[in-house]
Amino acid sequence: MVVMDDVVVMALCRHGLTEANKKRAYLGWTDSPLCVAFSPFTSEFDGYFSSDLGRCLLTMKGYFPNVVPIELRELREMHFGDFEGLSYEELKDNQEYKDWIHQYESIAPPNGESFKQFVSRVELGWKMATEQMERNKWKRSFFVTHAGVIRQFLVSYAPVKKDYWDWNVSHDCYYELTFSKKGFFMGERAISLIEIPIV
Repeated sequence: MVVMDDVVVMALCRHGLTEANKKRAYLGWTDSPLCVAFSPFTSEFDGYFSSDLGRCLLTMKGYFPNVVPIELRELREMHFGDFEGLSYEELKDNQEYKDWIHQYESIAPPNGESFKQFVSRVELGWKMATEQMERNKWKRSFFVTHAGVIRQFLVSYAPVKKDYWDWNVSHDCYYELTFSKKGFFMGERAISLIEIPIV
């Protein structure tokens, strides 16, 4: 049995809904205005990490007004290159787009980031955060990042194995991964995953 002193919690939260999200546009390294109001969280964490993009930093500020998070460029969403800011409807007849969505693991968007580059970058972000947690003896950390980043973390660390696109990452909840302390710092999977509604 794992006792609370022997666990590490990573809370993964998607940034608030943006105008581009409402349009269902590809939103990677480009920013878009938030279109939601935030109620501060009552729960507290030891460490706070955020993508360095404005929509994540503003979301963190909304949930934790007095927190200055550690900003990590590595926690950015995938760079969609020429597809940034465009929706499926706007791209569906573009052959480069059709090639990419059918072979996204091997083809990069024009002037964008390959899936392999994206995975390597966000896993580096995870490593940087875990090193900070170990150095500071933090047991509970909160991340504000992007849907694609959270999907990749769940692929790598959730207790149940699923493919990348099988994880549905909502704006309406955040995801708490609980690890045994030993397993966490050894890079093992979490022992539990819960979805916590954002109210």
